[in-house]
Amino acid sequence: MGQKQKTVVTGGAGFIGSHIVDELIERGFDVAVIDNLIGGEKKHVNKKAILHDVDIRNIEAIKPVIKSAQYVFHVAALPRVQYSIENPNETNDVNVNGTLNVLIASHEGGVEKVVYSASSAVYGDQPASTQDGGKTPLAEDMPVHPLSPYGLQKYVGELQCKLWSKVYGLPTVSLRYFNVYGPRQNTEGAYALVIGKFLKQRGEGKPMTITGDGEQTRDFIHVYDVVRANMLAAESTNISNGEVFNIGAGNNFSVNRIAELIGGETTYIPTRLEPKHTLADNTRARELLGWEPEITIEEGIAELKKLLHLA
Repeated sequence: MGQKQKTVVTGGAGFIGSHIVDELIERGFDVAVIDNLIGGEKKHVNKKAILHDVDIRNIEAIKPVIKSAQYVFHVAALPRVQYSIENPNETNDVNVNGTLNVLIASHEGGVEKVVYSASSAVYGDQPASTQDGGKTPLAEDMPVHPLSPYGLQKYVGELQCKLWSKVYGLPTVSLRYFNVYGPRQNTEGAYALVIGKFLKQRGEGKPMTITGDGEQTRDFIHVYDVVRANMLAAESTNISNGEVFNIGAGNNFSVNRIAELIGGETTYIPTRLEPKHTLADNTRARELLGWEPEITIEEGIAELKKLLHLA
C-alpha cells in the first residue's frame, strides 16, 4: 500500500471511518471521504483528506468520487438496532440501496477492492445448543438470525458484495464488527454504544443506566484493531470473493463489568430486544488475514478515561 493512490472512505466523518481515513493518510494515500454528515462530524475528517458532502443514496454524486480509486472502504450506514426498528424504511434505503450504489460505482469506476463494514448483528440469538450462555463463540459459518432490520440490512450488504464478486468480478471482502469502541465513539442518541454512554453519564456525574440485569455480554473490540483489520483485508491478494470475517476480541464482558471498569454509580432500566450474548470466533481472521486484536478492554477503557479526564 505504498504509492500515492486514491482511496475512498464512505462514512469517513464517522467514528470508525474517520480512524480508517487517518491510517490511510498516514500510509501516504490520497483520501476522498463521502459523508452526508448526518451521523459523522466534519471535525473528525483528517485535514489532508478531501470531504465530499454527498449521500450514498445519490449514485450520480458518488460515481465521480469513486472512479479510479484503488480501494473503497464502505463504512457509511445508518447504524444501530433500535433506530432501524423505529425507521425500517429509511435505514433500508441507506444500508441496502446505498451499498448497492457503492458497488455499482466501484465496479464501473475500476476499483481494485471494496472492503465492506458488516456487523455481528447478523447473528442475532443463536440456539442454546450452539451458544450455551455465550460460551460457544459465533463463527462465520453459523446460520444468521437477524433480530432487527439493521441486522438484516447488513447481511443483505454482505450478500450483495459476494454477488458482485461472483457475477461482476469486483473484488470484495466483508468484516463483521462486534462492539467497536474507542476515541470519537458516539455518546448521543441512536448512535451511542454502551461504553460511550457510560463515559458520558459518568462525566456528567449521573448514574450509568444498565438495561435488564446487566448480565448480557458483548465482545468489545477497539477501533484501532478494527482499522488494522481493514488494512489487512484491503492488502490481502487472495481474499477478494466476498469472504466474511469476524472482527471481535474473542472474549466478552458483561455490561455490569464495563460499568465496574468505568467506575461510578449505576441504575437499572427495563430490558429491550437484543441478543443476550455476543462472542466472536476470530480464528478465520487470524488464519487468513493474519489479524489479531492487540488492545484489551482494560487498556482501552483506561485510555478513554484518561482522554476524558475521568481517570
